[in-house]
Amino acid sequence: MIDPLLKRLRMRDDVSDAEEMTLREAIRERRALQAGEVAVREGEQLNVSILLLSGFMARYKDLQDGSRQIIELNVPGDFVDLHGFTLKRLDHNIAAMTACQIGLVTHEALKRIAEDHPHLTRLLWFMTNVDAAIHREWVLSLGRRTAQHRMAHLLCELHARLKAVGAVEADCTFSMSIRQVDLADCLGLTAVHVNRVLHELRERGLVEMQRGQIIVTNPPALRQLANFDDSYLYLERHPA
Repeated sequence: MIDPLLKRLRMRDDVSDAEEMTLREAIRERRALQAGEVAVREGEQLNVSILLLSGFMARYKDLQDGSRQIIELNVPGDFVDLHGFTLKRLDHNIAAMTACQIGLVTHEALKRIAEDHPHLTRLLWFMTNVDAAIHREWVLSLGRRTAQHRMAHLLCELHARLKAVGAVEADCTFSMSIRQVDLADCLGLTAVHVNRVLHELRERGLVEMQRGQIIVTNPPALRQLANFDDSYLYLERHPA
């Protein structure tokens, strides 16, 4: 069940058999979440961190008027709130965007990893740094990219992140049964605008949507439209 995490880490560096066993043993509980279920609420005290095993989750901030801004989508293999280990509470909420399977790792287990496995600890720290890089790219999208470029960039990002964990078929197709209203909250748009932008991308022959799946029909053209550079995802091999 932790194969997506291991694939992601092994793109960056070697993971020994002992380190793999440590990660597997650290997950003491697995849990299923329904779409829309809140896993972590802003301000609550934390003693576990969440590893996403399947599905999509999201970090988001609420406003007093009931609106929200999604600030990152999480894919299988992500430690959704690893930073909660040191912070002990979050300044945002985390919820399932689709049906999800998660693994819970206690902060005591993370403390033992930090004390006994320095190389593995550096790999996990790397993951939190990539989260920060993703946040910076999303800020750029919200502040400077057009609606069409925001959508194209998000689809390119998800394609790259899912491909890294083996969740893209034939180099072009991945599951994304996320509602358009949720995509709107990712992109700072209305659901109507999201629908219009997706239609524009289909008309240009760049993507297709079929029963909860995204088919990137022309990856080079979509990347060119988005001006997408995956360097902020740090997918290259670089031993820690």
